[in-house]
Amino acid sequence: MSQLAAIPPAKGRIPGLGHIPRLARDPLAALRSLHAEGEVLRLDIGSMPIVVATSAAAVNQIMVKHAKSFRKGRLFERVRPLVGNGLANSDGPQHLRNRRLIQPMFYKERLLGYADVMSGRAGALADSWTAGQRIDVHQVMGTYAIETLAATLFAADIGRPAVKAVREDLPVILKNMLRRALAPQFTDNWPIWKRFDTAAARMRSVIDDVITATRASDPEKRTDLLSLLLSARDDKGHGLTDEEVRDELTTMLFAGTETTASTLAWALHHLAERPDVEEELLIEIDKVVGEGQVAFEHVPQLPSITRVLDEVIRLHGVVTLMRRTTEPVTIGGFDIPAETEVLLSLYALHRHPGLYPDPDRFDPDRWLPEQAAERPRDHVVPFGAGNRKCIGDKFAWMEATITLATILPRWKLRPVPGTKPPKESTASMAHPTSMPMVVQPR
Repeated sequence: MSQLAAIPPAKGRIPGLGHIPRLARDPLAALRSLHAEGEVLRLDIGSMPIVVATSAAAVNQIMVKHAKSFRKGRLFERVRPLVGNGLANSDGPQHLRNRRLIQPMFYKERLLGYADVMSGRAGALADSWTAGQRIDVHQVMGTYAIETLAATLFAADIGRPAVKAVREDLPVILKNMLRRALAPQFTDNWPIWKRFDTAAARMRSVIDDVITATRASDPEKRTDLLSLLLSARDDKGHGLTDEEVRDELTTMLFAGTETTASTLAWALHHLAERPDVEEELLIEIDKVVGEGQVAFEHVPQLPSITRVLDEVIRLHGVVTLMRRTTEPVTIGGFDIPAETEVLLSLYALHRHPGLYPDPDRFDPDRWLPEQAAERPRDHVVPFGAGNRKCIGDKFAWMEATITLATILPRWKLRPVPGTKPPKESTASMAHPTSMPMVVQPR
């Protein structure tokens, strides 16, 4: 603790409790305010010290420059027994091997096929709405993201039980996973976690059954992600075990659902506030897509949508990441010993006023080439960086682009009159608590 004592503590520390009360009152506001107190700070969670990096330079040192000096920390150790040991949780040789096996599944030739599925699902969603209908956009986008991802994960003739289980259980897991992981270990058997534990166990069981059925159905002839995982081989001819396949599928479901659902919901909210930006998107979609279905080749030709998505995830992206040092390392001029928990908040970094003037304002023009060129790339890390960067970032952005380009020409979504603006909820993403909107024909 002697070296950590040299790191300045954040304000608001209470003896015995540390910074727990400050974080509990408004965690997102607390994270946003830390940059004003220093580049590297110490948060005390009870008696456990956590080093917090608040600047782009310090975050880059952790995620890229000194990445080999870190592994996944306490948060991931607590999550691992609940959701498995996929790419998000694994470390070392297993992470490197599995990433190399899985990476080809997100190459251009594979994304081409996924785009057709996404476009069909987006069209079906648009077809399901009626003029004047009231919907909770975040809830609708959550269901849509789950079912669209499941349609790419599982063969249609085998995956129906998995899709049903995922639709019912995944929202329960996502809502409670962060709290479950941060809770003290002595609470593991408390009744408050029963619904979460039941949902996690049931989803694992159903996915195991689908893996068994898919393996017996000659996966070499299929193109769904599960079949590709079962067919993948490393340079020694070894594939993934069924348990590894299950863990990777679970990771894809978690990562690919909340990110897409939250981003789409916030995008529609901000576009309702900025009809000028919405009109710019409509002109672009009409020019590029016309009357037909949105296709893979249209995605890179829709830069205005990309700028909207980039700005949305800057404002409402991943809240925190945690790492643990494996050896002594220097970050921001401070010496940090081995086995130290380190926290970085991409959410707070992307609202840093030194990087983004008027940081709480929705402004897609920040991402125009001439403006974006003024910021070093290490300031922008919505999907992580280095060897831990999200493997499915292009998949997620393609899905979000296709969905907006399908919905916007047909429907205009506006807030239900008299409702309050949506608030951010603290989970893995800063997703909206509720977003009631009215569907109006374009």
